[in-house]
Parts: sequence; C-alpha cells; structure tokens
Amino acid sequence: MRKFEYKAVPAPATGTKARGLKTTEERFALSLSTLLNEMADEGWEYVRAETLPCDERKGLTGTQTTYQNVLVFKRFLTEAMALTDARASVSAAPEPELAHHASEPVVPRRVTTSPPQPGIVPSLGAARRSD
Repeated sequence: MRKFEYKAVPAPATGTKARGLKTTEERFALSLSTLLNEMADEGWEYVRAETLPCDERKGLTGTQTTYQNVLVFKRFLTEAMALTDARASVSAAPEPELAHHASEPVVPRRVTTSPPQPGIVPSLGAARRSD
C-alpha cells in the first residue's frame, strides 16, 4: 500500500517584481510558479489550493473569522514503503523444515529481522584465516 505525507504552505499573497512583468497577474503568476517549482525540486507534488476559515482574536474578548489560502502538496513516504516491503518479505519467506521426532508436534518458528538502516551494510560474516 502506498503511503503519502502531506504539506500545506501559505499561498503567495503578493507578486514578485521582475523585469518585463508589468501587470499584477504576471507578477502573481511568477510568485506561484516559483513556489511550485521549489516544492517540486524537494519531491512534493501539487494537489490543490484550499481556502480555510481561521478564527483570530480581535480586541480583548472578540474573535473574527478570516480566510487563509494554502497550497496542498503530497509525496511518497519512502521510509514507510521500505519498512512495509521489508516486513512483507520476511512474513512471506517460507519457514525452514525442522528435524523432529514422530511423537513431537511441529511448532513453526517465526523469523524476525529489523528493517534495513540506510547507509549500513550488514556483515555477512568474516572469513577466518588460520596461519
């Protein structure tokens, strides 16, 4: 099963000034494009924009509802996928046959391993040399 993580960031409220951009729409589009490209470089995929209510304090005892615009992004959880894959491969591995006496029942053993750690290479055993 694929797992995602989500991130919401504030949508740009103003445009970015740049040479050749004269209208507010062009400047705003540049701000939005820049933000989308920065998030894509970090592996985030754009999902959608949301306008959500937010209660803010007004005065000493009052509140006022304002609306905030956010952009929602998602990306795959690679660690969760690796952990899920490791667990699936361990549980799907066939159990080894055990030597037993005819009068004793066969009790299957469960083999458990810890998930692989990035950057750590497991030791397969050192060959010993006798001189």
